[in-house]
Amino acid sequence: MRDLKIPEQRHPEKARRPDNAQPKKPSWIRVKAPGGKAYAETHKIMRDNGLVTVCEEAGCPNVGECWSQGHATMMIMGEVCTRACTFCNIATGKPPEDLDAFEPGRVAHAVQKLGLNHVVVTSVDRDDITDGGADHFAQTIRAIRHRSPQTTIEILTPDFIKCDPSVLEVVVEARPDVFNHNLETVPGLYPEVRPGARYFHSLRLLQRVKEMDPTMFTKSGIMVGLGEDTQSVRQVMDDMRMADIDFLTIGQYLQPTPKHHAVDRFVTPEEFASYEKAAFGKGFLMVSSTPLTRSSYHAGDDFARLRAARQEKLGSV
Repeated sequence: MRDLKIPEQRHPEKARRPDNAQPKKPSWIRVKAPGGKAYAETHKIMRDNGLVTVCEEAGCPNVGECWSQGHATMMIMGEVCTRACTFCNIATGKPPEDLDAFEPGRVAHAVQKLGLNHVVVTSVDRDDITDGGADHFAQTIRAIRHRSPQTTIEILTPDFIKCDPSVLEVVVEARPDVFNHNLETVPGLYPEVRPGARYFHSLRLLQRVKEMDPTMFTKSGIMVGLGEDTQSVRQVMDDMRMADIDFLTIGQYLQPTPKHHAVDRFVTPEEFASYEKAAFGKGFLMVSSTPLTRSSYHAGDDFARLRAARQEKLGSV
């Protein structure tokens, strides 16, 4: 039985990698340690429902702030990912269990218990399943809709790269409010950072979502500080706009352990502001570009702004 708290067992494929130094974080990255009554209550709801959160598994720096507000990003389909991206702290390997048919109901119960106006549901990659978990996503969306019809739903999906292209229709037909799939980095860094994925496949996935349902909001994000340059980031922006992606997130990469991809540099807040200005200039409806930006950070507030930006755009046509 693996103990996922032990780094060598959590990331067996990284155990033999040379250590990369973890540089001291600058002042603009540091956050308070999680704690407090509201944080504890959110933690209890997650444990009582047997749920996994990406907040914990990926070591998100914003977990204290979000959980103290009763916000948590649900991670479905287990806690072991079949991919081994060099930036990610989620446990990797062969998942020990099949999908849990009761998980969608437990997620829906937790969403109702937390009283969420907006929920983000993500997952590990499950390349061991024929449809990559597409139907499980759809069932989770429907379960939340049944329990909390007023809650808006954002999903952050895998790339379904080993699946029949038709599985994407299963997810889109369940009608999430936001379909998010992260490109994660610039194409030149994929072989090192995201070796199991393909940049243009991920881009095309998001483009296909828009083709299936032009009214659905699409979203994608990248990390910076992995070794990219400004020109390549701006090219990703152009590629995303060609795929009609509505919402872009850009955040600082933080190295989880010495065995993970090294931090190339800490991008300054001024550079993040420059990226935000450039992205809005390219036509994105919504942009979040700060050192601590993560896919689901302030997702509810950002969704309200995203919807308002579309209405304003349609009103000006």
